[in-house]
Amino acid sequence: MKLIAILPAALIAAAPAIAGPYAVIENNAGFTGSDFTGHVTDFHVGYEESGPWASWGIQAGPSVFSPDNGEADTKLTGKIFGSLAATEKLSVYGELSAAFDATNSYGTKAGVKYSF
Repeated sequence: MKLIAILPAALIAAAPAIAGPYAVIENNAGFTGSDFTGHVTDFHVGYEESGPWASWGIQAGPSVFSPDNGEADTKLTGKIFGSLAATEKLSVYGELSAAFDATNSYGTKAGVKYSF
């Protein structure tokens, strides 16, 4: 529980080595076996800071959801993300994403990364 309480302060206290706004266009396509199911294209603007042992960012904008043989739909989407160095070779990262519509949807990503 203490880690959850100190994590935001640790991310803010990290001296930024790289910081600033950015724009990104990203396309994610889906397949079931060899059957194309559709794709989503994000048109986001964001802000990211990276320091020697922590990084974080936020981005948002419209996303075009295009199912195969279906009608495209545009929704507001966004995500917040961050990583924290546990050791020189091990980092922990996470992401929370959301798509806003009549029924909002959310996604998470969490993991550890070991560098050789």
